[in-house]
Amino acid sequence: QVQLVESGGGLVQSGGSLRLSCVASGRTFSSYVMGWFRQAPGKERQFVAAVSSSGGSTYYTDSVKGRFTISRDNAKNTLYLQMNTLKPEDTAVYYCAAMKSRWSPSSTRKASYDYWGPGTQVTVSS
Repeated sequence: QVQLVESGGGLVQSGGSLRLSCVASGRTFSSYVMGWFRQAPGKERQFVAAVSSSGGSTYYTDSVKGRFTISRDNAKNTLYLQMNTLKPEDTAVYYCAAMKSRWSPSSTRKASYDYWGPGTQVTVSS
């Protein structure tokens, strides 16, 4: 069992930056693929980024490539999402998630993830 808690959300102007963190409980954090998803009002929860268990491989949805960076510190049981050049369309609740299985093409699907945090709100004003 893994418990995840996100932090770092807030209100920022367009073009600004935020850094989200997700702290995981338990001793098996380093064995999970970790991901970030987001859900805007009235929309489905969507994949944003993921990182392999070692941190050596990262994956992004096209709309955030070049602006967002996912990383992890396994010694601190913490996942990060550095978000730069934020746009109003990035406004959403951001969730971190943990996946027990190895990375595969289906790993951008929310159904592939086993544990979820409660989310943190990110609002980007124009």
